[in-house]
Amino acid sequence: MIVSQVRFEHHDRPFGIGTPSPRLSWQVRDADPDWAQTAYEVELDGAATVRVDSAEQVLVPWPFPPLTARGTATVRVRVASGPEWSEWAEPSTVELGLLGPEDWTGRFVSPHGIGGVGEPAPVLSRTVTLRPGIARARLYVTAHGLYDATLNGQRVGDQVLTPGWTSYPHRLRYQTFDVTDLLVAGENRLEVLLGNGWYRGRLGWFDDRALYGTRLALLAQLEVGYPDGSVEVVGTDERWSAHESGVLADDLYDGQRTDLRPRPSIVDTVEVLDEDLGRLVAPDGPPVRVTEVVAAVRVWTAPSGRTLVDFGQNVVGVVRLRLRDTRAGEEVTVRHAEVLDGGEVCVRTLRSAKAVDSYVLADAAEAVLEPALTFHGFRYAEVTGVPGLAAADVEAVVFGSDLRRTGWFSCSDPDLTRFHENVVWTMRGNFLDVPTDCPQRDERLGWAGDCQLFAPSACFLFDTAGFFTSWLADLAADQYPDGAVPCTVPDPLRSDKTSVAGWGDAATVVPWTVYQRFGDTGLLARQFASMRAWVDNIAARTTDGVVAGGFQFGDWLDPTAPPDNPLAATSDPEVLATAYLVRSADLVAAAARELGHDADAGRYAALAARTRAAFARAYVTGAGRVLSDTPSVYALALSWDLLPTDGQREHAVRRLADLLRVNGYRISTGLLGTPVLTDALTAAGRADLAYRLLLQRECPSWLYSVTMGATTVWERWDSMLPDGSINPGEMTSFNHYALGAVADWLHRTVAGLAPAAPGYREITVAPVPHAALTHASARHDTPYGEASVAWRRADGLLTVDVVVPPGARASVQLPGAERVDVRHGRHTWTVADPCVAANGGSLASVRELIDSADRWPVAAEILVRHGVGRDLAEAARQSARHLGVAPADLPAAVLYKDFDGRGEKARQELDAALRGEPAPRP
Repeated sequence: MIVSQVRFEHHDRPFGIGTPSPRLSWQVRDADPDWAQTAYEVELDGAATVRVDSAEQVLVPWPFPPLTARGTATVRVRVASGPEWSEWAEPSTVELGLLGPEDWTGRFVSPHGIGGVGEPAPVLSRTVTLRPGIARARLYVTAHGLYDATLNGQRVGDQVLTPGWTSYPHRLRYQTFDVTDLLVAGENRLEVLLGNGWYRGRLGWFDDRALYGTRLALLAQLEVGYPDGSVEVVGTDERWSAHESGVLADDLYDGQRTDLRPRPSIVDTVEVLDEDLGRLVAPDGPPVRVTEVVAAVRVWTAPSGRTLVDFGQNVVGVVRLRLRDTRAGEEVTVRHAEVLDGGEVCVRTLRSAKAVDSYVLADAAEAVLEPALTFHGFRYAEVTGVPGLAAADVEAVVFGSDLRRTGWFSCSDPDLTRFHENVVWTMRGNFLDVPTDCPQRDERLGWAGDCQLFAPSACFLFDTAGFFTSWLADLAADQYPDGAVPCTVPDPLRSDKTSVAGWGDAATVVPWTVYQRFGDTGLLARQFASMRAWVDNIAARTTDGVVAGGFQFGDWLDPTAPPDNPLAATSDPEVLATAYLVRSADLVAAAARELGHDADAGRYAALAARTRAAFARAYVTGAGRVLSDTPSVYALALSWDLLPTDGQREHAVRRLADLLRVNGYRISTGLLGTPVLTDALTAAGRADLAYRLLLQRECPSWLYSVTMGATTVWERWDSMLPDGSINPGEMTSFNHYALGAVADWLHRTVAGLAPAAPGYREITVAPVPHAALTHASARHDTPYGEASVAWRRADGLLTVDVVVPPGARASVQLPGAERVDVRHGRHTWTVADPCVAANGGSLASVRELIDSADRWPVAAEILVRHGVGRDLAEAARQSARHLGVAPADLPAAVLYKDFDGRGEKARQELDAALRGEPAPRP
């Protein structure tokens, strides 16, 4: 067996972390089938060794005294299975940053007379002289605003948009850099460019600026160690100076304007600010970095005469230009857009965000133009001022939190595989230090509702444990004293819309999801007070046990809502809010049980039970109809066990199916209903209907955007209309991950790979194949190692290959077979293909006809041809009024005013089509 290197907390690069007693994790590979860990040993710095008799290998406690600020530790692990021990793993080293205010000698400093709002970005600098023999050097740094540091003209680190965005009044992240190789004996110059960023730039759609403060400031501490043990510390203080940079303007929404010409340097003094250093925190997850560089695929001239560039992929980041023989005073402008409209870049969807980077050039043989203090969401760029621009001279530099990819999915349907890839790209762009809604317009906020809906997909696709650890700390920090949760986290807007169902429930859903996917009990314990406070807040707002009154977003972006009013959903928002109260109370009760809080577990379980009963009294008829009578309310009621009797559940399933038929299997749910819809159908035994929705290509549907050339998930089902025009709504993004939350169902149900215990220590393998797919697979790097499921259908057989990592076990439930429990290793099963129909079979009713993926499109085309509706969707709506009649009688039912014999002609054609015969001649 082989033991992997130790991982500290959730860090891939455990450098400058803030946890004195970091928990340890490791994976085991190539273990014998009978192997089972019974003990482990941890070695510290080649000396002290601790043995622990335990089967645990994920986030185990630190077995040594806590580390101190700046401390380092090198750790190795070996594991035992009974008397047999593995070899020692390769050593892993962790280094701590600064742990408290007492570790800082530097103080925040701000330019005294320059760098104000609307003025050029300032550079703060200090020159220091160092003696020979530098052994080690660290730079600890943060800012009010963004910072970009250089030492002796070389950039410090590879991070961008530092220090990132947190709840600045409560938590300000700092970074640690190893700058040993950037220093020299003698004179060294440290320069730090400051930008507005989230701290002082625009935030929100009301043109608000400087919501956290009006003064940019820097906190830096350079510590240089020598072989004799002495350390020289250079911190920010009044000895630093400031001068204006060539960055004339910078904003995350509007872009950056830069003058590259030499300019006179007017030196300014700095002022030391009295700031609370107790809010400084080390990173919990990876920083924002350049994660990819995408080459231009096409450069051409638009009808307006402007030069356009297509990168072939909607991305988040900046455009990099390489120019030659530039002349002083010439200008280059780069405008960014996600889509084209009328052959030109479409900027209407950006609303007030300018998204323009511009440069005043200097005389230079070569120049690289790339902004450092902004980012954009774009697939296309309009470049002016560069005649004869070649594709080789322009590229898209992709930004994003540097999350490790952990999940993959593919299948035989290329559109569905492309949709999943679109989900991945959308997450890459919007998980930019916080989980933003969109990356391009005047918003880019950490909407909590979108996050909680997408969290299961996110935790599968990438290692988001550290990312969510940080974001949830901000959620708790910004939570109101009464337990209300803001709709955006961080929350610079401080809106009065704070107790919104589905948005505030991120306080319960996201911690539970992270716990389920990564097994982090510590995070669950840390967030438990926040979880309770949210549920208590909503429970206090109930009347007769149900949520009543107050603002709700409801089933936001229900496709039936008009473009200019996304609030106008068909589902009653109080029904949805009460359902979410049940869901969150259940999760708090479950968390309490996991944490050993028995009294709380009982209290919140009782609250969930009371709210279920109130839901049924207020909103459910004896026959199982739910108030609003929409797919969303049925999906939530079925998924979260809100219907008391078997009869009500059976009728609800039947009604949900009929509503889908009425809509021609097009999506008719908004943000809250969509993620649970396919699960509700699957649990009810109607996975066939879930597949009908999944594989639909007409609007609104998941695959519609793919047929329109999308490379990311859209905000609206119809962000682009079928004729290629842009949705007229002023809120239209082409990079929004919320509607991609169905990816989690692809992983768990289509491929069949799901967690059954926290951290995937137990795995459920239960694929649900469909006749439309010949193969599907999912692969996930769990905390225990790689797990995968791959199935294929051929020659009447279903073959399933499964990989279970050492330390985990799997329960395998294949169609038509008994459940099998297996341990780690590679396994293969072959069973009868459940998708092979026993016979063609006659259809007894219109309900069965509409459910037939093969026969309904043929029938619908016949009906449309004979005047039943204008399109297939309208034919479905009219036909769904007659679900119980025989298919042959459908033309007569829908063409009851048949004055020219169309009904009889349609009946003959439909009858022939259903028998597989040629249509009768007219």
